[in-house]
Amino acid sequence: MTHSATNQQLADFIQASPTPFHATRNMVARLLAAGFEQLDERCEWQLRPDGRYLVTRNDSSLIAFTLGNLEKGLRLVGAHTDSPCLRVKPQPELNQQGLWQLGVEVYGGVLLAPWFDRDLSLAGRVTFRSTSGELQSRLVNFRRPIATIPSLAIHLNRGVNDNFSINAQTDIPPVLAHSLEPAHDLRQLLRIQLEEEHEEGGVEQVLDYELSFYDTQPPSTLGLKGDFFSSARLDNLLSCHAGMAALLASDATQPCILVCTDHEEVGSSSTCGADGPFLEDVLKRIMPDESQRIRCIQHSLLISADNAHAVHPNFADRHDGNHGPRLNGGPVIKINSSQRYASNSETSSFFRELCARAAVPVQSFVVRSDMGCGSTIGPITASRLGVRTVDIGVPTFAMHSIREMAGSRDAEYLIQVLTQFYNTAKLI
Repeated sequence: MTHSATNQQLADFIQASPTPFHATRNMVARLLAAGFEQLDERCEWQLRPDGRYLVTRNDSSLIAFTLGNLEKGLRLVGAHTDSPCLRVKPQPELNQQGLWQLGVEVYGGVLLAPWFDRDLSLAGRVTFRSTSGELQSRLVNFRRPIATIPSLAIHLNRGVNDNFSINAQTDIPPVLAHSLEPAHDLRQLLRIQLEEEHEEGGVEQVLDYELSFYDTQPPSTLGLKGDFFSSARLDNLLSCHAGMAALLASDATQPCILVCTDHEEVGSSSTCGADGPFLEDVLKRIMPDESQRIRCIQHSLLISADNAHAVHPNFADRHDGNHGPRLNGGPVIKINSSQRYASNSETSSFFRELCARAAVPVQSFVVRSDMGCGSTIGPITASRLGVRTVDIGVPTFAMHSIREMAGSRDAEYLIQVLTQFYNTAKLI
């Protein structure tokens, strides 16, 4: 497959996945179409050695796996489904200066400035009481632009280009409409949207929701020679898509697991986050015998796939001079002596060998010694399971912006090396 075909599939996936709930639903649909069987955590599992399975938790996290000779160890790929964004508050309605707005809460480490003057829509999960009296949850996606956050004109903020400070409480509530009678009510709008999107059953009352604003601009390949790929939520839907594509492209001869969990951007401490028991619960059901499970984990390896910082041509001094990953230079091994990344010399060497076998270039990243370092699900999963781990990711510009950018060849590079990993007969 050419990188242009890969990027179109990635673009379609991201465009259809404005929230972790939608991303998980889309991965489930793709895996089911490929022959995977969906399991329910509330039921007994009858697993076949040649089976291919998936299970979700909270509608926003997914684990897909193939079985085989577990004595060989598991090939695990981990990523996360969430991205920094603006979440709607529980009682969000604001009527100010004749305009109707919704109050929002910042989710994760959002780069706020790029959210201004964008065509925004709204999506997420809604829980309601149906006309039959049942509590149900459904996903909604308005799709069309319904909101924006207007910038303050430079004439009223002369120093904006010198020092732009954004107040998350007062400066970013999106504008949706004029405050006209009858009064706007978000729950009423959600009821109408639910009935438009879901034909089955009526909605008596919307009880609660988890909604996020998102940019409606679709992903694009750009540059004079198509060198770049720009989109929302590249961190980390690019890795989720690459892991899923690699699992589907693998030869199914090895025991493999894809783990895509929610809430990484806020610490992963939740029932469905990497610092929760989801993966451990699944492994216990795959291998009920504790001794067998420990032996298997000690034969296993996790590739934690989360985007890396590419060296920015206008801010090259923000990188260590010898560790500046470049767009289209292949996946980046992320290293930190304080264990913000879980890579070590053995796991890094193994990943380099995988890249060589897949004919994929590889790079490395170490944060400047005088700067703080971010982290990933890698150290969390490594410490919970005791599994050997390497942290890697596609080099990216504008991480945590509403619009991020990667190299147009790097997504295909990542799929190639993850497929090589899933097919590898012998781990370190």
